[in-house]
Amino acid sequence: MDIRTMQYYLAVVREGTISGAAEALHVAQPSLSRQMRELEEELGVSLFARGNRKITLTEEGMVLRKRAEEMVRLMQMTEEEISQIKNHVTGTVRIGAGESISFHYLSRAAAQLAEEYPDIRFHITSGDTQDLIDELNNGLIDFAVIFTEVDHTLFQSIPLPAEDSFGVLMPKDSPLAQREELHYSDLQDVPLIVSRASLPFFSGSGELPELRIAATYNLVYNASLLVEDGLGYAICFDSLINTTGDSPLCIRPLVPAMKYAGSLIWKKYQVFSPAVQLFIDRIRKLTAER
Repeated sequence: MDIRTMQYYLAVVREGTISGAAEALHVAQPSLSRQMRELEEELGVSLFARGNRKITLTEEGMVLRKRAEEMVRLMQMTEEEISQIKNHVTGTVRIGAGESISFHYLSRAAAQLAEEYPDIRFHITSGDTQDLIDELNNGLIDFAVIFTEVDHTLFQSIPLPAEDSFGVLMPKDSPLAQREELHYSDLQDVPLIVSRASLPFFSGSGELPELRIAATYNLVYNASLLVEDGLGYAICFDSLINTTGDSPLCIRPLVPAMKYAGSLIWKKYQVFSPAVQLFIDRIRKLTAER
C-alpha cells in the first residue's frame, strides 16, 4: 500500500462510486477499478459490498478507511512541516459563503494566515446553501458556510459561534419605519423581497399569514438596491446592510426573532493541501477562543 493508493481509496469512499471518484481524480475508471481490486487482493479481504449502486464499505473497508485517513494526514503534516521550515506555504483556499456576520471568523482567519504566509491566496464565492453544497460536491470549492442542518455522513463541520436574525429593510420614510419592531402580520400587504433559500418558508408556511412575494435574491446588496428603488421591502439578516449616516434605508427587527447560526463544512475523507489544512486549524482556534 502506498499513499497514492490510500488517496484513491478515500476518493472512492468520498464520492460514493468508482466513476465519481475517477472523474474527481482525473483518472480512467478502468484503471481505478483495477487498483481497488489489487488493493483488495493485497489485503486478502473485500473492502466494498458488491451489488449496490453506491459504495458500501465492509467492516474491513471501514477499518482501512480510518487507517488511510491517518496515513494521508500524517503525510500532509510532514509536507506542511517541511513547507513551514522553508517558510514558503503556497496554495489557494476556496470558500463559498452566504452573507452573514459569521463570515468574520473566516475573514479573520484569512487575514492572520496571509500575514504569516503571504503566498496563500483566497477565493471567495457567494451563493445560497444549495448552490454552495453543489459546488462543494463538485470540487469547485474547499469549504462552504451553510445555515441548514449539516449532513454528518457527508461533511465535517465547525460551528461558527455567531448568530444572525431577520430584519426588514425599508426606506427611512416608510410608515413602518416609525415602529421599533415588526411582526409578520404587519407585512401582509407589503411587497416583499426574500432570499431564494428562504422563499419556501415565507411563501408556504402554514404558521405565517399569506405574504406577497415581489422578488427573490441571493445577494443582499442587490436586494438593498431593489428596496432603494421602490420594488418592495427586503427580509434579510439584520446586520449586513449599513443603514447609518446618509443611507436612505433603515432596518427593523422581525419578531418573533429567529436566530440562525452558520457552520463551516467540507467533504469527508478529503485530501487537503497544507494551505487548506492551515485554514481549518486557524478556524478551529478562533472559534475555540470565543
